[in-house]
Amino acid sequence: MAGARRAGLPWAYRFAEILVRPWLLLLTKRDWRGAENLPSEGGFVVSPNHISYADPLPFAHYMFDNGRPAYFLAKESVFRVRGVGWLLRKAGQIPVYRNSSAATDAFRAAVEGVRAGKPVAIFPEGTITRDPDLWPMRGKTGAARVALETRCPLIPVAQWGAQEILSPYGHRPSIFPRKTIRVIAGPPVDLTDLYGRPLDTKVLREATDRLMDSITTLLEELRGGSRPDERFDPRLHGVPEIGDPLRHEDIGRIARPRSDERDRA
Repeated sequence: MAGARRAGLPWAYRFAEILVRPWLLLLTKRDWRGAENLPSEGGFVVSPNHISYADPLPFAHYMFDNGRPAYFLAKESVFRVRGVGWLLRKAGQIPVYRNSSAATDAFRAAVEGVRAGKPVAIFPEGTITRDPDLWPMRGKTGAARVALETRCPLIPVAQWGAQEILSPYGHRPSIFPRKTIRVIAGPPVDLTDLYGRPLDTKVLREATDRLMDSITTLLEELRGGSRPDERFDPRLHGVPEIGDPLRHEDIGRIARPRSDERDRA
């Protein structure tokens, strides 16, 4: 079945896999868990935490090698990179125009993708986490909205290790020694009690908080540490929700003291 699903991929998706996958196999070690929680048939939403510009690649590798290649919602700026954007569009990936009316187009495309039987990958934080210790921060409601609209499985995923290849908002990768990429998928988030209710702010926030709790629990397993007492909320700390927060002068005053737990993980 996995081979059949791969055979149905757009040619550009298969081309990108041929280009990238051998390098990932060569340059990383992998600790992959929870693949049994990925639905074997039908469309679903799969939502990982976001810790580095590099993490979409190993996450896509995890999904591909476990027989459910994912179609990503990605920020529109990536699609403006010469060559890369063209290939992404041909591969069926979905641009997101953040903070604009065009964002509804991405929602519709994601719903259509799920209904067509595709795994649709949505980073619920919408950007690299602003949490100083890289724990999942407050999530946006897009992933939950698609899952509730389609009543498809909503699969939480935690990943760890890509930040050692490329630090958050960094531009100089560290390839050697080989880094271990840890990815774990959990069972679907239970949203059945929310089905049939209006998709208002309260319902979407409840569903999103359940998703972020599930991702954080999985990340505790990967990191061997404990989450902070409160989930980081950029709005409460005056941190911009898009763009590189390290470029802002006030970033120093919002960060909690970094623990050494990240280095031990």
